[in-house]
Amino acid sequence: MGVDDFVGQAHVLGPGKPLRRLLEGHSLHSIILWGPPGTGKTTLARLVAGAAGAAYESLSAVLVGVKDIREVVERAKQTRATTGRATVLFLDEVHRFNKAQQDTFLPFVEDGTLIFVGATTENPSFEVNGALLSRARVYVLKGLTAGDLAQMVDRALMDPVRGLGERQLSIDAVARQRLAEAADGDGRRLLNLVEVAADLAQAEGTTVITEAMAEELAQGGVRRFDKGGDAFYDQISALHKSVRGSDPDAALYWFCRMLDGGCDPLYVGRRVLRMASEDIGNADPRGLSIATDALAAFERLGSPEGELALAQAVVYLAVAPKSNAVYAAYKAARADAESHGSLPVPMAIRNAPTRLMKELGHGDGYRYDHDEGGHAAGQRYFPDEMSPRTYYNPVPRGLEIKIREAVLRRRGGG
Repeated sequence: MGVDDFVGQAHVLGPGKPLRRLLEGHSLHSIILWGPPGTGKTTLARLVAGAAGAAYESLSAVLVGVKDIREVVERAKQTRATTGRATVLFLDEVHRFNKAQQDTFLPFVEDGTLIFVGATTENPSFEVNGALLSRARVYVLKGLTAGDLAQMVDRALMDPVRGLGERQLSIDAVARQRLAEAADGDGRRLLNLVEVAADLAQAEGTTVITEAMAEELAQGGVRRFDKGGDAFYDQISALHKSVRGSDPDAALYWFCRMLDGGCDPLYVGRRVLRMASEDIGNADPRGLSIATDALAAFERLGSPEGELALAQAVVYLAVAPKSNAVYAAYKAARADAESHGSLPVPMAIRNAPTRLMKELGHGDGYRYDHDEGGHAAGQRYFPDEMSPRTYYNPVPRGLEIKIREAVLRRRGGG
């Protein structure tokens, strides 16, 4: 198989693209392939070995340890000594190795004994140690498109050597599309579906994979969603930003995508509560109450009935006026509290429940705001050692329009 036979990843394998140049023998170097399952990482590793004219070793970080790596290194040294060839070491699931295990490769990548090809579904910025990352170039792979997957179906059915060509099968257009949709960007999953569909056709005594067969196989397909992985955090980020951006339709879409992928609705509910304070705030304080009620409703009703309450909260927050003024104020006040240490409370606003405390001056000079029309202008509440700060700046949206008027009037001494 050559690079022209590879399906998908045109953004890195198209003419003149960097990974294609590597596979054509230019500037061979260690690489890390980052992308979802079934996008061709293992195949690309074999193509790298072929381009380098190198020996090929394959390990899975799920199954091996340092001992196995050392054995590969010894074979690679022997290969280099006897043939002059380097060895391509493909390590699948590289993110499963800890720092010490990853460090094992470094000297041999550095001296050229190994051309390292790591594969990961997780962000290498977090999962691959810096020393190894600096010696390898990262290529980001994407889930296969519907067109890519349809092409793979036809190849699988026609190729007599690597596919099912000897069975003389065909597939109708709707069935091809349905299998491609069920694969959800995963080429390995697609090929498994095609193989099962071929067996099903054979069992029914036909040479045509029909829409009904494809529909049967597509039932119960699971979308890409790995709790704790990049897909998880990318999708909750998309939901949060759609709410912040006041797009109820996109917010609902990402909410449903997360549920469809198997996310715990309670987690989404807790994040919706956070959005209500962080992005809506006092522009519409009802948002927090609605989010709280929605979470309580889900806890009482469970799934799927309670999911509608969460959807209602998501839509409400998306269309509500937005303010992050409290969020920004909280962060600024928290930073001051952490940096200024334990400054004493001013005497005027200290608690004075006993005669001794009063004799010590606690509460001296305090002006009761209600006696002065609800606001004692000029009274200080910050520690004496700090100049007064302005953290909260209400925005001119929603209820904060009125709050802003009142806050500015009081700060101005009115």
